[in-house]
Amino acid sequence: MYPRFVEQQIKEALGDTRVVLLTGPRQAGKTTLVQRLAGKNMPFFTLDNATTLDAAKRDPVGFIRNLDRAIIDEVQRVPELLLAIKENVDNDQRPGRFILTGSANLMTLPRIADSLAGRMEMVRLLPLSQGEIQGVKPTFLDNVLKGEVPAVRTPVFADKLLDIVLVGGFPEAIKRKTWNRRQAWHLNYIDALIHRDVKDIAQIDKIQQLHALLQMVSHYNGQLVNYSGIGAPLDMSHTITRKYLGILEQLFLIHKLNPWYSNQLKRLTKTPKLHFVDTGLLAALQGISIDKLQNDRQLFGPMLETFVLTELLKLASWSGDRLEFSHYRDKEKNEVDIIMRNRSGFVVGIEVKASATVTTADFKGLHKLAAACKSRFSIGLVLYDHDKIIPFGDRLYAAPVSAIWH
Repeated sequence: MYPRFVEQQIKEALGDTRVVLLTGPRQAGKTTLVQRLAGKNMPFFTLDNATTLDAAKRDPVGFIRNLDRAIIDEVQRVPELLLAIKENVDNDQRPGRFILTGSANLMTLPRIADSLAGRMEMVRLLPLSQGEIQGVKPTFLDNVLKGEVPAVRTPVFADKLLDIVLVGGFPEAIKRKTWNRRQAWHLNYIDALIHRDVKDIAQIDKIQQLHALLQMVSHYNGQLVNYSGIGAPLDMSHTITRKYLGILEQLFLIHKLNPWYSNQLKRLTKTPKLHFVDTGLLAALQGISIDKLQNDRQLFGPMLETFVLTELLKLASWSGDRLEFSHYRDKEKNEVDIIMRNRSGFVVGIEVKASATVTTADFKGLHKLAAACKSRFSIGLVLYDHDKIIPFGDRLYAAPVSAIWH
């Protein structure tokens, strides 16, 4: 069993918070983790069970009323339970009373978010990080936010890096030994998720249209959001495309990376970028195998950028420092793929390059970011497909992608 580095955060939350919600994609390992944490001390109810689901829907208050402590799995299927839990924990305010899991982001629903404000801590569990897969807790975030060069103990590059990116982080996909078997799992996962879970969070008449949209979005991965451009080939309006992309985001299939703002820089692009939450899913939707990547490295660039972003989001999910993620691009096409900012205002800029060669030109956007942030600029990195760390000026370095999980 893989270690999950958010475990300590959940334990601490159970010690002082009435309700803990573990949220993230299906099959990321939420149920396994909470059952291991709770052991035999808490009854377990899953709303994927038809009988339990029916009971919870018929009488949410009655379902919760007599529970002292409990785990409720896939709570997004009956969001009314959250209001019943609010009433229950207001009457009995002991910490650690309920552990909830959810495979849809319920906090985007204002009524639900407001109902448990101050009573619930939300912890996000994404698919496995490379650190978890290898059993080593990375120090990357701590190092770079302090302006220190990241460590690289065992560099991973070339075909090995291609393979890691294509596999992604879902435990069930990692178990499968061939690309065909992994692709089959990822495609079945997407089919099941869309046909089973969408109805719990939205009313959609044409479910196949959502599936076609996801396929289309896979070809826009790493690009600025263009609702009209994405939806037009499917005869979907700007409004419907926007709504459907919001549903895919709620289901933790895609992630919108917001633009970075600064008064020091003018003419900034104010459009978010689209990324998938898992590169294994992305590769399956695009039909990309390691052979294709070896023959056409241009395909690898956007996928590697998404891989780096998702790895950083995973590190941030158990970091003690709440981080903001964004991207920077101006009208002259200067850009930084990923910007991290901590609560103290220190900034790290990361450019991703699917190449074994880095030049001074690759740091153009990072130079602009450093100039805008001044003393708040911790470090700028171009992460590339190699094994060496190379300095490129004051607080600027080329570093292997694998530095992230060391």
